[in-house]
Amino acid sequence: MNRPPAFLLDEHLRGPLWEAVQAHNARPSVEPLLVFRVGDGPDLPLGVDDAEILQWAEQKSCIVISCERQTMARYFWDHLKAGRHSPCLILLPNVFSITEVLEYLILAAHASEPTEWHDRIVYFRKI
Repeated sequence: MNRPPAFLLDEHLRGPLWEAVQAHNARPSVEPLLVFRVGDGPDLPLGVDDAEILQWAEQKSCIVISCERQTMARYFWDHLKAGRHSPCLILLPNVFSITEVLEYLILAAHASEPTEWHDRIVYFRKI
């Protein structure tokens, strides 16, 4: 199996979901999730547009997680039409269970192959 995929949280997911990932990673005897956030570094600052997020994620091989269903999906398809690729885009509903999303990310990272996600949009629904 290849290395588990990394994830990139869009800037509006910097709060409770990030905290749940950090709590998961702090537990002993778990395989950690590699998660980045928009706004944590100078190369991906807060307020960056969706097209740049997708380009950064492609370069770093990160699955993007966002709640911006309409705009991010439109930029995603434009990204692919331009001949680029994406490790994946996971779109969450505006209201979601932190626990269910965390469980989903753990499964995505540790019970699948990265190629299963390549150039796909996944619309998250309850498990």
